[in-house]
Amino acid sequence: MITLARFLITSILLLLLSCNNEPSLQKYFVENTENKDFMAVDLTPKMLNIKSDKLSVSQKEALASFEKINVLAFKANDKNKVQFETEKKKIVNILKDKKYQELMKFGSGSAGAQISFVGEDEHIEEFVIFGNKKENGFAVVRVLGKDMNPTYIMEMMSILKDSKIDMEQLKPLQELLK
Repeated sequence: MITLARFLITSILLLLLSCNNEPSLQKYFVENTENKDFMAVDLTPKMLNIKSDKLSVSQKEALASFEKINVLAFKANDKNKVQFETEKKKIVNILKDKKYQELMKFGSGSAGAQISFVGEDEHIEEFVIFGNKKENGFAVVRVLGKDMNPTYIMEMMSILKDSKIDMEQLKPLQELLK
């Protein structure tokens, strides 16, 4: 009985200590997916309607490593400029975490983009693309997969260009770009 009590107390302590209250991109997505100020879209490989027989070997490898794309966008307007800056800072701070390795960054004061990844060079679990423009808002794109590498992100871009995505599913993002 005492052994069982010790086991339960130890298990509960370990569980409490393992809970991480640090901000993460995944938590940010979950917290804001249902928020009316954000638009969220998820894409899976099936939704891309790609004919694999027309893909190159490297495109097939890139597509095989890809599991899904999550997009979270915030549309800026005259009424929510303060909220835009606050939310943008949250994303920037999350991306400063050591686990997000910056691959590329570019832009100016009113607009910019950053591509980061989580994982090791040839075993990337997640690519993160964060773009913002003061007049339009921002979008965070998470490309999730297994054993991706940096060249796959470019391959995925070429695949997406030629895909036949159901545009009805992308209406929220089209609204952001107007």
